Amino acid sequence: MRTAEISRQTNETQITIKLNIDGSGQYEIATGIGFLDHMLTHLAVHGLFDITVQAHGDLEVDAHHTIEDTALVLGQAFDRALGDRKGIVRMGDCFAPMDETLAHVALDLSGRPYAVIQADWHTPYVGNIPTTLFPHFFESFAVTARCNLHARILYGRDDHHQAEALFKAWARALDQVTQIDLRRAGVIPSTKGML
Repeated sequence: MRTAEISRQTNETQITIKLNIDGSGQYEIATGIGFLDHMLTHLAVHGLFDITVQAHGDLEVDAHHTIEDTALVLGQAFDRALGDRKGIVRMGDCFAPMDETLAHVALDLSGRPYAVIQADWHTPYVGNIPTTLFPHFFESFAVTARCNLHARILYGRDDHHQAEALFKAWARALDQVTQIDLRRAGVIPSTKGML
């Protein structure tokens, strides 16, 4: 089973995440930030990952620490559950439409963290999340998941739709790249011999 349980405790947040990569989309998510819960639910449902997220943060300050640290712990969980990454598809992408919006996410589980996020937002907040934190969430995830993550909103008018399309595309791309390619027969998918 490709599973992981990661806990992180700081003066700002206490977060525990359980992940089963080979799940069926079951989830139990409570971060104290409604819209973040909604987005992480898309990760579980559309990526077919079983995810439990329990996060308590200093929301009396703002949402920043909770969102950032949740992304960091989630990335760590994927990294640990993937192990040496033998046999994985490794690279993939997904376009996701959401009404008038189209998003695209491309991933490479290369072991090298890098993120490029391209999105124009029309309002300062979606739900109770500042739109500036969406790029930061994906950047933080990429660092601890040790992956290349390129995400972009090609077009859209409604920021809720833009965020939702982005998370759905991310979920489907993650599902794709974490799959086992039977043709690789347990081989690490790299000319270097390691990821």
